[in-house]
Order: sequence, then structure tokens, then C-alpha cells
Amino acid sequence: PLLASAHESSCIRLWSIQGNLMKELLPFSDHPSGPLTALCTDIFTKILLTGSKEGYIIRWNIASFLEDSQNRKNKIKEELCWRAHATEVVDLFIEEEKNVIATASIDGSVRLWHARTGYYFGYFGQARKFELSDTSRLILPSDVKDFSAIIKEETQHMEKKQVMYPLRLDRDK
Repeated sequence: PLLASAHESSCIRLWSIQGNLMKELLPFSDHPSGPLTALCTDIFTKILLTGSKEGYIIRWNIASFLEDSQNRKNKIKEELCWRAHATEVVDLFIEEEKNVIATASIDGSVRLWHARTGYYFGYFGQARKFELSDTSRLILPSDVKDFSAIIKEETQHMEKKQVMYPLRLDRDK
């Protein structure tokens, strides 16, 4: 079992069920995600999704870390980051069978995305049917101008580090 908390500082904290802090994460994507407002995992707790106040969705792979959290080689990888809404994400959900992520925003829109690539399928209430099998069409919602998905390469994520900078007067300098 795992507990995850999302914070205004964009930090994600992973906790054991006993309440011990296991890991602190910060996104390393090019786009600042801002305060985190929503998070969810898939049913097997291999994928962690976060939504932000600026409308970004970040997909994290946490499977290897959870297999053995004591092994430093097992890292949490940020896999995708994309702009899903122009305003704050208030909820998100991953549907594994159809490989779809549903996101909701304070603007009242609910949108569907491909879970692995971040491709936009459409929004609830549109006239056309959702075509969930075609991920070749690169379309964007009308209010989002950024590319629909940014696939991350193997890079180390930023961890919150405690650094002390003591203030000392050096008269020679």
C-alpha cells in the first residue's frame, strides 16, 4: 500500500501506510507545472498521474520503485507532460482497459487523452464520436496552444534536497 500527496510547491510525496515518508519528487519537465491540484494511480499502482493549476498533466512510472523502494537503482520516471486544459485541472482518472485518461477542469470541460502518448481524443459533449484507436491525428483542444505531448527521455528527476547556506561575514571579501 502507498499513499501519495500532491502539494502547492509541485512536490509529490509518497508515504508508506504506516505514515513514513518514502520519497519526495519534483517534476523536471520544461513547462512549470505549478501547484498540483489532482492525482490518481492506475489500478495496479504502476502509473501515477498528476494535474496542476496551470492545466498540465504529468505521467510518472512508479512500478520499479514500488517493487523495492530501498534499492536506489529503482527510480521513479517522469514519462509524459502535456497541457490538457488552459485552466486548473480538478480531477483525472485513468481507464486501463481502453488506455484512456479523462481530465476535468474548472472551466467545465471533460477531455479524453491516450494514456501512453497524451494524444487528444476529444471532449465530452462533442458532436462526433470518440475514435480511440486512431492516435495518428495530432489535434489539440481549441484553448490549448502547446503540443499535446512531450515524451521524456531517460533523465533523472529532481529530488528535493536540503541545502544549508550559512550566512557568515567575511571581511576579507
